[in-house]
Amino acid sequence: MSKFGRFLAASALMGAFATSAMAEKSFDYAFQGSLKSLDPYTLRETFTLGILTNVYEGLIKRGPNLEILPGLADSWEVIEPTRWRFHLRKGVKFHNGNDFTAEDVVFSAERLNSEGSDMKGRVPSDATFEIVDDYTVDFILASPNPILHYEWELWSIIDKDWAETNDSVRVTSASDTAETPISMMANGTGPFKITEHTAGVNTKFEANENWWNWENREFNIDKVNFTSISADATRVAALLSGEMDMVYPVPTQDIKRINSSSTLAALTGPELRTIFLGMDQRRDELLNSSVKGKNPFKDIRVRQAFFHAINAEAISSRIMRKQAAPSALMISPFLFDNADQFERLAYDPDKAKALLTEAGYPDGFEIRIDCPNDRYVNDESICQAVAAMMAKVGIKVNVNAQPKAQYFAKILASGGYETSFYLLGWTPGSLDSHNIFANLYGCRDDAGKGGMFNIGGYCNPEVDALAKEILVENDAAKRLDLVTQAYKIVTDEVGYLPLHQQGLAWGVSKDVSVAQRADNVLRFEHITKN
Repeated sequence: MSKFGRFLAASALMGAFATSAMAEKSFDYAFQGSLKSLDPYTLRETFTLGILTNVYEGLIKRGPNLEILPGLADSWEVIEPTRWRFHLRKGVKFHNGNDFTAEDVVFSAERLNSEGSDMKGRVPSDATFEIVDDYTVDFILASPNPILHYEWELWSIIDKDWAETNDSVRVTSASDTAETPISMMANGTGPFKITEHTAGVNTKFEANENWWNWENREFNIDKVNFTSISADATRVAALLSGEMDMVYPVPTQDIKRINSSSTLAALTGPELRTIFLGMDQRRDELLNSSVKGKNPFKDIRVRQAFFHAINAEAISSRIMRKQAAPSALMISPFLFDNADQFERLAYDPDKAKALLTEAGYPDGFEIRIDCPNDRYVNDESICQAVAAMMAKVGIKVNVNAQPKAQYFAKILASGGYETSFYLLGWTPGSLDSHNIFANLYGCRDDAGKGGMFNIGGYCNPEVDALAKEILVENDAAKRLDLVTQAYKIVTDEVGYLPLHQQGLAWGVSKDVSVAQRADNVLRFEHITKN
């Protein structure tokens, strides 16, 4: 071969290597929790829904600052007070090549509210639908709803034909061990496709070059590898060693260590999630308690005593290393303009003891608290701290901490709510107070209808009535007044024990740029890598 021929051959080989290297630009990251089912209606949990919206898409999407943007609907209008019309994006294809049409939207809306779904209510259950044409669909409501679409980024649209062909019409609930094909494989319209999934262990994605917005994409990665690493030390070690481009959450005690690295940075900021304790106010006798024949939590004095016994400032400073803001409310102050009108009940163990004595429990009682140990920042440690604080007022709290898969299956349990004292975190999907009143405070009946995540069974018809007014009120000042009235009632009645809004802490390689959203959702389409 001539020198020129060898030069061409070498150039071709170098070009092949360069092309291969570009094609293999990957983003490797780890989260403390796991991804189990790939069915986006199985578990209403921010991490699960967030990761799946890289594969599936909603009618709307939210930008890095949580602003509402067009998604699979490129526009919408309220043509009557109770009729919304959505104009769907044309030319969109699911990953298997099927066209996206209005039939898929209606199918998804009906499946959303079907048995087993953990996403009920994101589309009102009494809504009806009219397909105007293949790319136009009307939602007809029983009453006006100015925030109908606020929660729809995390409502994933599913391919009707694919679901029917693959025996995936039925939703497998979080507490059901049976699997359907949609639990194990995904077929969305989003910018990434799932190529491999080992439930609870790892999931691999690759960029979808047939994505409808491919030409305008911001990201430059074409492969994503997600690994579940529950142990904080192991997760941080994987980042420090270069094995991972990003890990989260970063334990508060490791933020300084990561920032001291020349190749890493800790991204911190406020999160909209409220961490709180729930109390069973519905059963006549508590589960896993020494009190028999009655329910202490039905007595407001006991609920007040529990509140006074908890030192939220100590949890914030010692457990959370000041990466949390103690809260008086079940919503972030960033989402409620009158939040400064509310204050936590003061930490006062003596007051707690007096209230318990007044309620008939001078020697306290014993109860179990159910907690996840891999879902929220320092979740198990928070429960242990609460148990220690309660012991000082005579309440013996036994901590039952479990991985989130078992935990959510237990406390949701297809509406059985098998817990009487528990820790949970909540970010309102709509970023609006109505979500709180509907999901966490809404009265539920014996059939389970009402506040789907009102696990403790709090109920006040006056709050339900205010929630209905809040939903339809368009005047901002009037609406704020209604919201304030509702919060006044639920805080006075100590419906829950809010602890804090936890902070965000992501450990990221300096070779990577990511958008840290305040709802803790990681969108691959906002990632670039050097």
